[in-house]
Amino acid sequence: MSLHDDAVLVLKAYQDQPELRDAYLEHLAAHPDGLWKACGAGHVTASALVVDPERGRVLLTLHRKLRMWLQMGGHCEPGDATLAAAALREATEESGVTGLTLLAGGPVRLDRHPIPPPCHCHFDVQYAALAAPDAVHAVSDESLDVRWFLYDEVPSVADDSVVRLLHATRARLGT
Repeated sequence: MSLHDDAVLVLKAYQDQPELRDAYLEHLAAHPDGLWKACGAGHVTASALVVDPERGRVLLTLHRKLRMWLQMGGHCEPGDATLAAAALREATEESGVTGLTLLAGGPVRLDRHPIPPPCHCHFDVQYAALAAPDAVHAVSDESLDVRWFLYDEVPSVADDSVVRLLHATRARLGT
């Protein structure tokens, strides 16, 4: 199965945010290259909010280019077999944390947002990744910083998309 086929299956199975989900599916139907950075009409990205539920905290990255605190994530690569694998790879690369596992149940949220040209937007498929309480993180080349924030601190440092992702993650975790 191709990454494109996996993305379509994942999105068809996703029951929340039906209008946005349908926009993602329409994008992939209209753009066979819609998973790749080269697609000027926009492309699907995969991200993961790294969560330590035992300590009630999340690991965010201070994105080097955007200078915003965000979840880990980015572009799909040819070696990614699935969207989930892309999200886990990105979370591991950008956080430096080994042994992450994705929260069961597939994507937690979808978030479409504009980006600077030459592309127009990211169709982000957002997962949550569980980290051990003793997880050791590191700053990657894509980040200015990587830091743990308590759940209650996130709204004061991150934008609304990260806050919505945190709320959806906590709902799935039952916390």
